[in-house]
Amino acid sequence: MATVDGASGTTVYEAMGGGAGVRRLAHAWHERVLADAVVAHAFSHGYRDDHTERLAAYWAEALGGPDDYSRGLGDESSVVRAHSGNGEHPEMNERAVACFDLALVDAGLDGEPLRTALHDYFTWATTTSMYRFHVSADDVPAGLAVPHWSWDGLQPGAWTEPAVTRPCARRLRASGGARRTS
Repeated sequence: MATVDGASGTTVYEAMGGGAGVRRLAHAWHERVLADAVVAHAFSHGYRDDHTERLAAYWAEALGGPDDYSRGLGDESSVVRAHSGNGEHPEMNERAVACFDLALVDAGLDGEPLRTALHDYFTWATTTSMYRFHVSADDVPAGLAVPHWSWDGLQPGAWTEPAVTRPCARRLRASGGARRTS
C-alpha cells in the first residue's frame, strides 16, 4: 500500500482522523448538498434519519477503515441501487463533487495529499460506481462488495468491472483531477 509522508501502513481513513474525521466529512457534505439547489433534488423524496452515519460507515470502509457497513448495514449493491435509475445527470454529479470539495474544507481535511486522494475517490464513486446503472436500478447485480480506495486509487480486485475504471481515469485527468500514483 502507498503511504502518506512515508508513514508505513497509513490508510486514507487513518489520515483523515479515523471515525471522527469521516463523520465530520459526511456531516459537512450532507449539509452542503442539502443547501445546493441542484443536488438537493436527490434528497427531495426524503432520506433516512441515520443517512449521515450510514454514509460515514460506508466511506470509512471504502477508505481503509472498519467494515462496519458491509457487516451490518448493507453491501455495494444496495448503495448502488439507491443511486440508480435516475437517468443521466452530469450536472448533478459535478455539483455533488463541488460540494464534496467544499466539505473537505469545512471538515478540515483539505491538506495535501489527503485532499487529492479524497477528491479522486469521491469523483470516481460519483461518476462511475454510483452512476453506471443510471437507466434502471434493476440492472444492479446482487452481491457487489464495497470497493476499496487507497493512496494509489482503486485497489486491485475491488471492482467487478475493471474496464469501467479506465474511462473514469481519463475523465479525471481531462478535468484536472489527477489520480495519485505514489
